[in-house]
Amino acid sequence: MALTLAERLGYPADARLLIVNCDDLGSSHSANLATLRAFEAGVATSATLMVPCPWAREAARMFAGRDIGVHLTLTCEYPGYRWRSLTGAASLHDDDGFMPATIAEVFERAAPDDVRAECRAQIDQAIAWGVDPTHLDSHMGTVQLHGPFFDIYLELASAFDLPIRMAGRREDERLGFGGRARAAEMGLIFPENFISPWPRDTRQVFHDRIPGLAGGVSEIYAHPVDDGDELRAYDPDHPEIRANDAEVLSDPAIAHLMRAAGVTPISFRPLRELQRAGTEFR
Repeated sequence: MALTLAERLGYPADARLLIVNCDDLGSSHSANLATLRAFEAGVATSATLMVPCPWAREAARMFAGRDIGVHLTLTCEYPGYRWRSLTGAASLHDDDGFMPATIAEVFERAAPDDVRAECRAQIDQAIAWGVDPTHLDSHMGTVQLHGPFFDIYLELASAFDLPIRMAGRREDERLGFGGRARAAEMGLIFPENFISPWPRDTRQVFHDRIPGLAGGVSEIYAHPVDDGDELRAYDPDHPEIRANDAEVLSDPAIAHLMRAAGVTPISFRPLRELQRAGTEFR
């Protein structure tokens, strides 16, 4: 019988391993501060960097030596806070010259070759800043939810030999392009279970899901940002969600909840090392 992912990582077959990832690292100074506090509180184990954002360079310095990945970014959803692509390709920008606000605009405008070049440039830039990426995922799901871009996602994960965030089983079936099976066939490793709180209360999701967490490797994500003028200025639509995430992920009670449930916190790094150990056999 084939070993489970938990066993391949050196744990019992029924171990419950949890990655708590902070999305949108580098999107603002307040996001950087909140994410760092979440790490220091022992709740967050991972984060992903939005390389095109103005505060990404600060984040790369602040998180030197910590386990962070690259949050591949093709959208810029805020009305008054905008950023551009690294590569400057016209198909990656809206009529104002910034990354589009919605994934629908990205799917309509973006040429796959431009997407490939931009995502590669974001990974290369993170590495040039000293980041040792543990994994890849996708801001607003742009490269995970669209077949032609998903091909690029797998291609880059293979090229850089990095594990990936993957949609849960039901979402994978709904998308209809067999992403989980294709990734596994390529030798890419990803968490078996994916928990998406947005836009629900993250604290309630932790309390609902952690006690009965499935065996194997799970990932849950959040978007912690310290409340204040910066957050309220750039995200007028969802500041309460982000500020609440900052409070939840820095709350020692959440770390206690995970310990009491017998959940083992891990990052994507052991998944990356396992994947790379198997590269020679592919």
